[in-house]
Amino acid sequence: MRIEAIELRRIRLPYRAPFETSGWREEANHSVIVTLHSEGVVGWGEAPVGVGPWYNEETQSTAWVMMREILAPMLLGRDLSRPEEVDAIFTRVRGNRMARAGLEFAAWDLFGRAQGMSLSTMLGGTRQRVEVGVSVGVQESIEALLDVVAGYVNAGYQRVKLKIKPGWDVEPTRAVREHWPDLRLQVDANSIYTLDQADQLARLDEFDLLLIEQPLAHDDIIDHAKLQRLLRTPICLDESIVSPDHARWAIELGACGVINIKPSRVGGFTAARRIHDLAYAAGIPVWCGGMLETGIGRAANVGLASLPNFSLPGDISANDRYFHQDIVTNPFTLNPDSTLSVPTGPGSGAEVDLERLAAITTDYVMLHA
Repeated sequence: MRIEAIELRRIRLPYRAPFETSGWREEANHSVIVTLHSEGVVGWGEAPVGVGPWYNEETQSTAWVMMREILAPMLLGRDLSRPEEVDAIFTRVRGNRMARAGLEFAAWDLFGRAQGMSLSTMLGGTRQRVEVGVSVGVQESIEALLDVVAGYVNAGYQRVKLKIKPGWDVEPTRAVREHWPDLRLQVDANSIYTLDQADQLARLDEFDLLLIEQPLAHDDIIDHAKLQRLLRTPICLDESIVSPDHARWAIELGACGVINIKPSRVGGFTAARRIHDLAYAAGIPVWCGGMLETGIGRAANVGLASLPNFSLPGDISANDRYFHQDIVTNPFTLNPDSTLSVPTGPGSGAEVDLERLAAITTDYVMLHA
C-alpha cells in the first residue's frame, strides 16, 4: 500500500479529573493523532505524549516536530507490503519512540481495514475478552482514596493500581487492603524511590500485592535486580523497558518478575510483540499499560492485550473512566467480569467521531507524497 498522505493533529481532550502520579499531574490528554491515507483507505494512530517530559523525554511539542519534519516524510510515498516495515524504516531514528509508535499504529490500522482483519488477529491474539483494571492517582487523603477506590470496585473493576510515593505508600496501601481483602491490588511508584529506601518498599510485602511497578530510576535495570532479591513482591518494570533488548537484559539479570508493555513506550506493535514473545519464553507474565489514551489508542491496546502472555489485567479501563466525551463513537464499556471485549472489526475497530475530533484539535497539518 502506497502512503499517499498523512494527517497530524495535536489535541487537548480534558480528563474527568486531574490525574496525579508521584512526579507530575495531568489535566488533559495531549496526544498527536495520526491519519494515514492509501488507496481510499484510512488508518488511525495515536502518540499518547504528555504536555511535559515527565513520563519519558517526549512531549506533544517534540513529537509534533519529529512526526511532521522527520518521521512522516520517511513514510510518504512508500509502498508498504506489511505494517512491520514501518518499524524497520524508523530503525535509524534514535529515541522518539512514542512519535514513531503513533505512525506505526496507524499503519497496522490501515492494513487491517484494507484487508478486513482485526488488529488482534493480525498480531496473533487468542482472547475475545481481556482483563482490565483501573489506575488511581495520588489523592489528598486516605478517606478520599477509599471513596475513589470504592467507586471503581462498585463499577465492577476487580483490579486496582495505586500510585505511590514516599510519604504516600504503606498507609494508603494498608487502608485499601483492609477494606478490600480480596481485591487484586498493585502499586506504581513511577521511578521515585532509590535503592536506599529498600526497607520501606519491603514493608509493602505484607499486603499481598500483584506487583510493585517501577520503584527505582526510569532508566535503571541493575538496581532493580538488587532490589528484587530483597522483596517477596514481584517487581514490574515499565519505564526501563524501551526496547526488546532492554527486556532481554532485565530478564537475564533477574531485575523483574513482571513486565508492563506499553506499545507506545517501545515504538509500536512490532517491538511490543517481540517483548511479549521474549517474556513468554522466559516464563515472565506481561500486562498492557496505558497512557490515558483516547479511544483510538485504547482500541489498539485492547487488540495487543489479546495476545496469550498478557496474563495480568491491563490499565485499559472503559473510556468513560477518563473522559466525559471521547473521540470515538464506539467507546468500550466494562463487562461484568472486569473485562473489555476485543474488537473484531477491521483494524483496531475504533470509529472516529470527526466532529468531536475537530472540536479538540489545536493544530493540524496534512502532508502529501
